[in-house]
Amino acid sequence: MSPKLSQHFLSREPSDIRKAQIEFMKRTDSVQAINTAIWNVSLPMHPAMQERMFDLQNPNSPFQDGVVKYTATVGTQEANEAVLNIIASSWCNTKWLYSQITDWWSQAMELVLLWVCWPAGTDIDPLLLIDAAYTNYNAFAQRVGRKTISIRRNLQDSWKFSLPEMTQIEKIILEKKPSAIVVIPYDNPTGHFYDHDSMLKIAQLCVKYNMWMISDEAYRELHYTDQSASSIRALNESDVPWITGRRISIETSSKVRNACGLRIWALVTDNLNFHTKSVAENTAWLCSNTIWQYIFWALAHQSHQDLQKRYNTQRKYYFTMMQNLTIKLRESLPWIIVSSPDASIYSVVDVKNIAKPGFDSLDFVLFCSQRWKVSIDNQDYTLLVSPMAGFYTVDKWENNPGKTQMRIAYVETPQKMDLVPDLFAQLFQEYENTNL
Repeated sequence: MSPKLSQHFLSREPSDIRKAQIEFMKRTDSVQAINTAIWNVSLPMHPAMQERMFDLQNPNSPFQDGVVKYTATVGTQEANEAVLNIIASSWCNTKWLYSQITDWWSQAMELVLLWVCWPAGTDIDPLLLIDAAYTNYNAFAQRVGRKTISIRRNLQDSWKFSLPEMTQIEKIILEKKPSAIVVIPYDNPTGHFYDHDSMLKIAQLCVKYNMWMISDEAYRELHYTDQSASSIRALNESDVPWITGRRISIETSSKVRNACGLRIWALVTDNLNFHTKSVAENTAWLCSNTIWQYIFWALAHQSHQDLQKRYNTQRKYYFTMMQNLTIKLRESLPWIIVSSPDASIYSVVDVKNIAKPGFDSLDFVLFCSQRWKVSIDNQDYTLLVSPMAGFYTVDKWENNPGKTQMRIAYVETPQKMDLVPDLFAQLFQEYENTNL
């Protein structure tokens, strides 16, 4: 008999974005998985970052003698300069911004939750999410004992996600009195793009009701419309009087920098008190990874023109894959809903118009990852996708639109992504046939 586990551990299940991968790893056959649930982006890091990674022993490297020291908790000056240079490359003003390096998105989000929300049992100052929302917001709120509430956007038959009306957002603010709202301008999981006007209207609500505006900007610049880049940093006092001091953004080396495994993130704010207390709270973690910060530091010295050129290359790369998959999947399964590829690196597919009653996206994901396969050119494949039910905090199990929805991430190579429409269609039909 083992010692007791905490109730938190007993209740934990793997994240919906990891379930397919965990289950597939238990297989012992020779099936190859096309992993669009979660995986590494398929592009290499910036050449300047690669140069530092491959040359840690050069005479100018701080690691030439094999000693790896702690850095300050706030991070190295150079790594924070890289964060601000990246923000400035989107033509945003970085004056009076305070940056703090963190290990992982998770650490950054924990710090935000501890700052802006009171403990869950008090029902005071919850965090407002816009469903479908990145599933780990709720996971980390539970971990640190904070409460979330949500308002839902919908995936229309026109293939577009849209924000709730501002009057609806204002109504829930009046009813639930959240302390902060989270926005992802280039949304994960929906691929929904928040244009500047949408960001401005949400910011006005934050000022009106004395709320924090938290923007997760992991995919900034990855948008596929004719509009300019959108960011919390593009808002200013002339647009939204009194917005200064209310803004927190989460920045990263992960997606647009093509360094998922580098795990360098940052909290950036125009509120000195938040910055000071956040660093103080994070001293318990001592510091972020020293070598990772050194590699990331390379971007402090890149011109904005160079970075913009890379953004343009990435937009073309992802949009081509998105367009191809969307067209082919709609051809393979008429009446399927595939969200319009407007931003980030995700599409949501909804089979509500073609699936039998009772379809369960998690059951379908387990069907694909645990036991089923499709043969293409003498190779057996299966497809890993993310079930969407866990991305909704409203009506988690009853009347949950995520029960028929799945997220596809454009993280495999273009050659592998070309296989996804056929794989999805065949696996979906096999699943439906076995569930007569």
